[in-house]
Amino acid sequence: MLMGKYFGTSGIRGLFNECVTPELALKVGKAVGTYLGGGRVVVGMDTRTSSETLKSALISGLLSTGVEVIDIGLAPTPLTGFAIKLYEADAGVTITASHNPPEYNGIKVWQSNGMAYTPDMEAELERILESGNFRKVPWNEIGTLRRADPREEYIRKALEMVKLNDSYTVVVDSGNGAGSILSPYLQRELGNKVISLNSHPSGFFVRELEPNAKSLSGLAKTIRVMKADVGIAHDGDADRIGVVDDEGNFVEYEVMLSLIAGYMLRKFGRGKIVTTVDAGFALDDYVRPLGGEVIRTRVGDVAVADELAKHGGIFGGEPSGTWIIPQWNLTPDGIFAGALVIEMIDRLGPISELAKEVPRYVTLRAKIPCPNEKKARAMGIIAREALKSFDYERLIDIDGIRIENSDWWILFRPSGTEPIMRITLEAHTEETAKELMERAEKLVKEAVRRA
Repeated sequence: MLMGKYFGTSGIRGLFNECVTPELALKVGKAVGTYLGGGRVVVGMDTRTSSETLKSALISGLLSTGVEVIDIGLAPTPLTGFAIKLYEADAGVTITASHNPPEYNGIKVWQSNGMAYTPDMEAELERILESGNFRKVPWNEIGTLRRADPREEYIRKALEMVKLNDSYTVVVDSGNGAGSILSPYLQRELGNKVISLNSHPSGFFVRELEPNAKSLSGLAKTIRVMKADVGIAHDGDADRIGVVDDEGNFVEYEVMLSLIAGYMLRKFGRGKIVTTVDAGFALDDYVRPLGGEVIRTRVGDVAVADELAKHGGIFGGEPSGTWIIPQWNLTPDGIFAGALVIEMIDRLGPISELAKEVPRYVTLRAKIPCPNEKKARAMGIIAREALKSFDYERLIDIDGIRIENSDWWILFRPSGTEPIMRITLEAHTEETAKELMERAEKLVKEAVRRA
């Protein structure tokens, strides 16, 4: 899905004081309050140095429309989603730019059921925001503001759902993000020995926030030195999870997605697994023998949550470490996911052994610079040229263009958060993957040039 003026694939996101300003946050607060027509809204923020400024402006906008605001302060996105249901709120707002660098920030709005606002809902917020026709209440009907801390209740509820028979040594790397205030504590309450890395929420990130093999090299080293059982890592707002196994190896997202989906089928029974168009064949091949049926949808947690709710799915996840556990909440939750990973180890054994059961294919990704205003025209050119130049058997066009056959697939998709075009592909052999990527990159660069 291409970006609107303000909202992209994952809410509003951009450079602080350029794209994302206190003035914009004030208007978003007014727009959300106008859209709701009153009610109660939970507001949380990540650790970025600009978050407090944006949160204050947003709350002012909400209060001016007569909305009651519950400020939970520094809070990972999963805690905001949990608090919405705990306090029976009509919506929630998180000030975060997730895995983006510290100079970025953003605003993401959540429904009363914990699911992010859909594109249609965000479009309506944009319409209100652009019109400037905000709800205004008199001085004696201004919304009330109270502060709350739902962490204790979050941990208590999580312990009701996750049970361990043994204790484990767990290294938690919160990336100096909002997960610092919750993830290590939940692991400790589960009975584990916890070693915390990068868990001082300073707003100055000492590693790249997206959990990957490179950014988690320190976590991997710690696991090897401390002989830990597993490493759990998060991005800035802890809606994602990255996992390092007991041997100190980063577990590829596709592998971890397959493992946890398989465990959810074992835990809750046969059912539907929802993932996105950029997920590979390994998931299908791994969960099919366990009674799982894979459904693909658009990229983004709201699309996954929507399909989960529609189909009554068992589990939903993206190959980016974004997992949604519908039995818990429809908010992506890397912290609760971390607890489930430990439960999976407790029941099935070390991840280094479990990962050997997941089929391995060759996955390649590329980013091609593309100004936002060129994306629609470039995608049109790609659609015409890709259909002519690749010998494919199936096409999925619900989000970008995915062409596939039994041996490979390629996804061409405009980023919803950055001025780039993304190429993701998978093949059974490295030679085929490289050859396909060379052709795909050439195609996209030419399309962007002509757009």
